[in-house]
Amino acid sequence: MTYWINTVSRGHVLRGVAGGFTQANHGKPHMLRRMARGDWIIFYSPKTDYPDGAPLQAFTAIGQVTDDEVYQVDMDPQFQPWRRGVEFLQCLETPIRPLLDDLDFVEDKSRWGYRFRAGVFAIDEHDFNVIKDAMTGLVLTGEQHRAGT
Repeated sequence: MTYWINTVSRGHVLRGVAGGFTQANHGKPHMLRRMARGDWIIFYSPKTDYPDGAPLQAFTAIGQVTDDEVYQVDMDPQFQPWRRGVEFLQCLETPIRPLLDDLDFVEDKSRWGYRFRAGVFAIDEHDFNVIKDAMTGLVLTGEQHRAGT
């Protein structure tokens, strides 16, 4: 099992939650093909919308891959993105800043946002559990609210 972070605007994350899917890297298939049924994905949203949304810097959804292969959707002739099926957990939108000191994948705390430029990347089980515990209500702050509300 692999634990992934997918960097996606909140607006796009919410469309994926509603449809039970994820896309990555502007609809490209290569990172999705590395995922397997049972892998976990945490979604980090730097902005509320792409490309011109307000800054958000929060984890916005968490889910588990439910299929065995990528599939392509014909949205229009110019955009036919690849997707994976995901079952999403009920969770809380969780700001990243209170978690930074506990996340091992953030090696340079002064440049913590750099890692997310990759779009999709794997994390270890410890980091997954830190974020999952915060998102599922085990660690709450006054800034958190239910994702999608």
